[in-house]
Amino acid sequence: MAIPETITCVDCGGKCGLISYEPDEGWEAGDIVAFRCRDCLDRWDIELTHDDIEDPV
Repeated sequence: MAIPETITCVDCGGKCGLISYEPDEGWEAGDIVAFRCRDCLDRWDIELTHDDIEDPV
């Protein structure tokens, strides 16, 4: 499963870039993925769920 490279910042609406590296064993539910906003520099740590890592049908 590919985690998105960017998300939208909840605070300022800017783009947040992925700053986490995928583990060697791949992503699993409960892993924390970090993003940093390019505009306001806020950091967003998001916990992955099973829905985030399931392959689309």
